[in-house]
Amino acid sequence: MVSSSLGTLQLNSSFSLFLSPNQRIYSNGSLRFHRIWKPSMCLSAKPTLRDGNLKINGNEVLTKVPDNVLVTPWTNGSAFVGATSKETSSRHVFTLGVLQDVRLLCLFRFKLWWMVPRVGNSGSDVPIETQMLLLEARPAEETVHGSNGGTSYVLLLPVLDGDFRTSLQGNSANELEFCVESGDPAIVTSQSQKAVFVNYGDNPFELMKESMKILEKHLGTFALRESKKMPGMLDWFGWCTWDAFYQEVSPQGIKEGLKSLSEGGTPARFLIIDDGWQDIDNEFQKDGEPVVEGSQFGGRLVSVRENSKFRTEANESLKEASDLKGFISDIKRNFGLKYVYVWHALMGYWGGVHPDMPETKKYNSKLINPTQSPGNLTNMRDISMDCMEKYGVGVIDPDKISEFYDDQHSYLVSQDVDGVKVDVQNILETVATGLGGRVSLTRQFQQALENSIAANFQDNSIICCMGQSTDSVYHSKRGAITRASDDYWPKDPTKQTLHIAAVSFNSIFLGEVVVPDWDMFYSKHYAAEFHAVARAVGGCGVYISDKPGQHDFTVLKKLVLPDGSILRAKYPGRPTRDCLFTDPVMDGKSLLKIWNLNNYSGVLGIFNCQGAGTWPCMDDSITAQSNTSHELTGQISPSDVEYFEEVSGDSCTNFSAVFSFNTGSLSRLPKKGSLDVMLRILQCNIFTISPIKVYGQNFEFAPIGLIDMYNSGGAIETMKFFSDPPNGRIVIKGRGSGRFGAYASAKPKMCTVNTEEVEFEFKGDDNFLTLSVPHGISSWDISIYL
Repeated sequence: MVSSSLGTLQLNSSFSLFLSPNQRIYSNGSLRFHRIWKPSMCLSAKPTLRDGNLKINGNEVLTKVPDNVLVTPWTNGSAFVGATSKETSSRHVFTLGVLQDVRLLCLFRFKLWWMVPRVGNSGSDVPIETQMLLLEARPAEETVHGSNGGTSYVLLLPVLDGDFRTSLQGNSANELEFCVESGDPAIVTSQSQKAVFVNYGDNPFELMKESMKILEKHLGTFALRESKKMPGMLDWFGWCTWDAFYQEVSPQGIKEGLKSLSEGGTPARFLIIDDGWQDIDNEFQKDGEPVVEGSQFGGRLVSVRENSKFRTEANESLKEASDLKGFISDIKRNFGLKYVYVWHALMGYWGGVHPDMPETKKYNSKLINPTQSPGNLTNMRDISMDCMEKYGVGVIDPDKISEFYDDQHSYLVSQDVDGVKVDVQNILETVATGLGGRVSLTRQFQQALENSIAANFQDNSIICCMGQSTDSVYHSKRGAITRASDDYWPKDPTKQTLHIAAVSFNSIFLGEVVVPDWDMFYSKHYAAEFHAVARAVGGCGVYISDKPGQHDFTVLKKLVLPDGSILRAKYPGRPTRDCLFTDPVMDGKSLLKIWNLNNYSGVLGIFNCQGAGTWPCMDDSITAQSNTSHELTGQISPSDVEYFEEVSGDSCTNFSAVFSFNTGSLSRLPKKGSLDVMLRILQCNIFTISPIKVYGQNFEFAPIGLIDMYNSGGAIETMKFFSDPPNGRIVIKGRGSGRFGAYASAKPKMCTVNTEEVEFEFKGDDNFLTLSVPHGISSWDISIYL
């Protein structure tokens, strides 16, 4: 092998991360993917550091590595990377080495609270506060032939090392750096030996999964999503009061919204009463004076009970409730609600807990003006953080935090509240001075919060929010849902496409620890279908924030069944492999594809996110390529869906039935086959991809599901084949009503729904079988007689 002066990263004899003109790369043939893939299957050596080069499996990852960098080999082909210093400090920035000529994907915190993706090809493209870095290695051009088969990946995850939290960043010399900081000047170190976890593999999603399993075992501070109890509200349609009312939420407004949703045929079964219900004091907002922008963030909690809006005197003529419990009991009874959650901040309220009020004095809160780390200050400011720095936060005594959460949650349970949405979680890293540092303080608060949830609520009933820092992520032992996006901004036309792109990329990392929450949206909005399709493929909860009476039921009825349940896909929705290193928002040419699975089919959403906004923290010289005046073309394929073997099984024909929701058409495609898709800005489509299997002697069949729903395949729960003579039959169990569709190689002899024979239509030209499940049926058995 010949190396350039900057060196190469080669992960085996067939792959190169940095390709120089004088290099030649040889092919080793095709790869076979199995259902359970482990990086150790294709590794023969652990990462090493020698002669200034960081190597994986004997090949260079970083060049010009300084002498103070350390490598600790770990499991199989993974390692921890760290460094030492001659000085002690609460914050160090260490150089790792030169990184260039590689396609890379970063997830970085552009604000204190939120992450977004960034793609690039060198160390200078890695933003400050990067929390995940994925590098791509590809074979030589003559061996690719348009296939992903030869691509490999290197993953770098900055982690927690003792009392220090790590993040990655690049500099103008294309050097990759890592920053370790404690958040408390009194907590210092001169070294961090296990600051960055490094691993390698040929499947990016399995690489992330296996890496997080290793870290789960090593750190012992968090648990993976697949081991956590899922709150029941995830499978029911919800409504959040925030964008409907903001802080002006009231019992009457909530009733009006629940009523209009129920009357329209998409009843909410899950409600979040957002900010505006709590008992707070705000010295910065005076009655009769103009409201100062941001002054709401100076409010402080004075009681764990509801405010006067939800504590009205009983009115016999209107029969209104006189307290929170009466109100919640009323709306559950009248509107069929299964779950009512309420909002509160991690520290009680935005401005924390009031230190001097009678009901809150016992928590020994202390007024602290938050201080952000230099890394956060380099990126984007946030009005809520600016205001909290100005007004201060009443920080609860860590020794009292368990008592506070138990008081808050036990009271809510007594009021028939089923769970909480806990916001403003990253505030801890800014108030950690004198309190043990950011890592220790986060651990203490998060353990107290999760213990209180477990003790008081029955269903692991918590949604975490504004907690995308790794301080929080790597302390998530029980919490199963975390917001994966910045807020939904219905009035900002530049944020609609960014929202979908950001949450899908963030789910690559967050989705291993939690179910990513995609936030609320308006159903009556120019981007409503764009958001709705994203939720259908996202594997997330579905909830809106419409104002009462302002609903588009043509959109909602494609997401929500008449009983208020939703068709939720199995996994967190993530970008397809061919999208990982493209910019679907600003490069002017790339469409975004998001994949997921149901029980018997794949689901694939495709979105045109170009031309409507620009990523935050981009260099002023970089502008988005406008695509508002023409369509973009992309391709979708069955091979886009990861883990497809979970639904294809052994009897698959290697062909799939592909149903396009927009056109209502059905196509038969081989695994590597593709369909062209053309979309304008803010347009999208969603495809159900069902493996065609052989039943009996030669009857080919693939269920599509309820074809008037965005995620049609989500309606199918089980499917069995019975070969009893004289007629074989396929029995499909599912839920919902409307048109059911399937691919069939021949016209069935008969179809039944719940044993009743029904008419069906069979289009022989495209082998499309359709029949109707009558309205009023919530669950069904469809039998297809061969």
